[in-house]
Amino acid sequence: MAKSEKPTIFREERSPLTVTMLVFSGASIMCVASAVDPLRAANRVAGETQFDFRLVSATGEPAITTCGLPVAVSGAFDPEEACDVLMVIAGFGTQGYATSKLLGGIRRCARQARATGGIEAGTWLVARAGLLEGRAATTHWEDMEDFASAFPEVEVRPDRYIIDGPVFTSGGAAPTFDLMLHLVRSRLGMATALDVASVFIYDQSRAATDAQPLVSLGRLDGYDPRLAQAIRLMEAHVDQPLTIAAIAKRAGVTARTLESIFRASIGETPGAYYLRLRLNAARRLVVDTRVSMAEVAERTGFSSAAAFSRSFSRAFGTAPVRMRRG
Repeated sequence: MAKSEKPTIFREERSPLTVTMLVFSGASIMCVASAVDPLRAANRVAGETQFDFRLVSATGEPAITTCGLPVAVSGAFDPEEACDVLMVIAGFGTQGYATSKLLGGIRRCARQARATGGIEAGTWLVARAGLLEGRAATTHWEDMEDFASAFPEVEVRPDRYIIDGPVFTSGGAAPTFDLMLHLVRSRLGMATALDVASVFIYDQSRAATDAQPLVSLGRLDGYDPRLAQAIRLMEAHVDQPLTIAAIAKRAGVTARTLESIFRASIGETPGAYYLRLRLNAARRLVVDTRVSMAEVAERTGFSSAAAFSRSFSRAFGTAPVRMRRG
């Protein structure tokens, strides 16, 4: 199958995605975390492995990040080991890593993978491997002019991240986080992406095409601000839930309009989302604390421990007491 014909990974899909992250010394630890942690959180939110990721280095030794902290890896990069996505994460010193053997390995791995990505200076290695010819790409704004001069066949843009067919590139740590949220949303839906963003108390996601030096106040893929207002109200009233009519009134819309907004943006009703929000809060209390089930029920707005247990069991397939034991 030709490169351009590969089915995109940025689409609704429930089969696990295998991701190989090739990390180089000189990378920012924030770039590594921005690539790994949203996928890890998505697995936790989904309750199953939707992103089967592993970190490797060129030599099999830990990659030393710019702050001096090592990144543990599972081994050396093996171009013959199958994966759906190859993600190259690099920072300072990419010139020294661009050997013909490494670039050949990246090309071979990319040939069988569904997508290949360059994170920050990883874009340089992806370009040197010949994977960006005739495509649009970005890199960190400090390197933009040098990158454009080095690769005249690449359409270089100052965007935060770019997806061009089976290749994606990102300009740095925060854009990489945005990119990973976009991947989660594309595959698992808006509700899961919102839950992942909430894990990191992260609500200032930008559009992919925002220029890197600009500060944007856009939110996750530009969703309706009335949706954000309604969700903030729900978050503030987990212990004493508001009626959907009351939330709609505070958001300045009718209950029917609010339901339309939720269905269009998230794919479920405000009531269903609100219940799931409260149950996710309850699950954190069940797993991460030792407070009684009666208190968990009270903190998450259930009328009784029995009512809480029934809702929890329906949502997660197991009783809260059993989940805590597990």
